[in-house]
Amino acid sequence: MLTRRHVLASTLAAPALLHFGTGTAKAATTLKISHQFPGGTIDKGDFRDRLCRMFAAEVAKRSNGEIAAEIYPNSSLIKTNAQFSAMRKGALDISLYPMPYAGGELPETNIGLMPGLVTTYDQGLKWKGQPVGKALSDFLADKGIILLSWVWQAGGVASRPRAIVAPEDAKGLKVRGGSREMDMVLQTAGASVLSVPSNEIYAAMQTGACDAGITSSTSLISFRLEEVSKFLTSGAGASYWFMLEPLMMSKTIFDGLPKNHQDIILAVGAELEAFGKKGAQEDDAEVAKVYEKAGAKVTPLDISTVNKWRDIARDTAWKDYGAKTATAANLLKLASDIAA
Repeated sequence: MLTRRHVLASTLAAPALLHFGTGTAKAATTLKISHQFPGGTIDKGDFRDRLCRMFAAEVAKRSNGEIAAEIYPNSSLIKTNAQFSAMRKGALDISLYPMPYAGGELPETNIGLMPGLVTTYDQGLKWKGQPVGKALSDFLADKGIILLSWVWQAGGVASRPRAIVAPEDAKGLKVRGGSREMDMVLQTAGASVLSVPSNEIYAAMQTGACDAGITSSTSLISFRLEEVSKFLTSGAGASYWFMLEPLMMSKTIFDGLPKNHQDIILAVGAELEAFGKKGAQEDDAEVAKVYEKAGAKVTPLDISTVNKWRDIARDTAWKDYGAKTATAANLLKLASDIAA
């Protein structure tokens, strides 16, 4: 049984080391927590980084220093898209990870960004206690991943040539959607698509490889896309783009921990879900202020426009996803029952 982990050599990266101990001789279990977002402090910065730091501090406190953590922001330890596979192999302990980034490896994970399927935070957060949540958690556990904190984020569009509000506005533009299914919807609307993680949208828009990026409100702020945009479509009031970005853990590592450590990790992860919702909603409101200050024109989405995107998604992305595997079909049905 795994009872201790050692700190990585400093040559690998420059992590935030969070050690909380009682001075005992016993070596702490050291967990590596990686994510793609900008680093900050436990009190300031991207709420996703803050959530990781809060998680580290609280598990250390409750374990009396038996669990320590290293936090690697900005994909400084492992490249963004590789983090999911690394967790499955036991090479990375924990990541706050946009679930659909794993779609190339496990297409079922694209349920985490199915356009128009989730349209409110309360609806998304219901998944955890409903059959769809159990089915998704069981599927991921079977593939080597434990869900610790369910975090949903609404999104909007940062664009340079013109605002993308209704589907017809996307025609002829190069747009980053965030998942295979969102890309299908954009292509049906007449756009061409670019597949990059959110931390690469800025460079893509700066070089002209991308005209617009759809991403979470938090990423629209944290990655400073207002600097390369003239228009913002805000999802604060309504959105067809909700992404599941949970705190995940390697099942191999989790299973090797003592039961009391497992219990602490699961409890802290669940308790941080309220913070995740609050942080996402605060950024939904803040993003308009940031873009207006930068001189961008801000347009809010409304329900009727969201429904236009959903109608396209139902005829394209939903059908394509549901035909992938029996698991995908079941997840889509269970999630649709909540959406109905």
